[in-house]
Amino acid sequence: MKRIIQNTILLVLAGLLMWGIFWARGKAADELCQRVEVTIDNADSTRFVTPQGVIAELAKLGFKVVGKPMWQIDAERIEQALQRSEYLEKAECVKGADGVLIIRASQLVPVLRVFDGDQSYYVNRFGKRMSATASYHADVPVVQGHFTDKYPATRLLPLVQFVESDSLLRSLVTMYTMRDSNNIFIVPSIYGHIVNIGDCSNFDAKFRKLKLFYRKVLPAKGWENYDTISVKWDHQVVATRRVKAVKIEMDYDSAFDEPELDIQTMTVDDDRHTLAVDEKKQRPKTKNEKQDTSSKKSR
Repeated sequence: MKRIIQNTILLVLAGLLMWGIFWARGKAADELCQRVEVTIDNADSTRFVTPQGVIAELAKLGFKVVGKPMWQIDAERIEQALQRSEYLEKAECVKGADGVLIIRASQLVPVLRVFDGDQSYYVNRFGKRMSATASYHADVPVVQGHFTDKYPATRLLPLVQFVESDSLLRSLVTMYTMRDSNNIFIVPSIYGHIVNIGDCSNFDAKFRKLKLFYRKVLPAKGWENYDTISVKWDHQVVATRRVKAVKIEMDYDSAFDEPELDIQTMTVDDDRHTLAVDEKKQRPKTKNEKQDTSSKKSR
């Protein structure tokens, strides 16, 4: 008898549970969406995405959810549509109780601002683009160049992160320019020259050579003596001298036809951190100088 009573109670409870499930489903089927609640996870002082903006974006995308039966609302489809927005990094959408549609979103976090011709846009760490507008400004490193899907702007992130991790370099670099994948330039805050970093590799060695050049060569040669400093080559810094055109009056002499070289090479010994500047590469001898040398040898 006791076992029969227990089995009967279990059957009644199971029946009540099934009835409750069907009742809840029926109620949910008739329940209408009363409102949309939006939470922005990373909203701060640089907020440019608001809950009202997300709701407006839903309407713009064709999702009219308020007043619609909850069972007809495709939360997954709404989530996917919001994640395609250039202003959002991610979005989650779930159906809550009492006819509430809950949306939790994160606004895009820029890591670079890119200037490509007449276009300007921000990119996040995943390479997602967001158009730059006058209503929003992010204090992030600036990059100039043309980027594609095969070579996105995020390929420069290792370089940018290396610079940002060093307080001296961070104060030195004002922007980056990419001509091609093997010729990436930094524009320093020191007026008058640019620095060719080469490709995105061996940053430690390249910037160590640059610091040595700043410390040992430029104070002696002059801070405005060069227009380009290249640290892209192994164990070497190549600096191109600035060519200044000056109007002068002088008697023409064919002996001055030989052009003056504008490349000076500084070799760096990585072990001893010493510099060797080859002054002989600055200018070839003129004809008069060669004759004078010959006469000295004959004497």
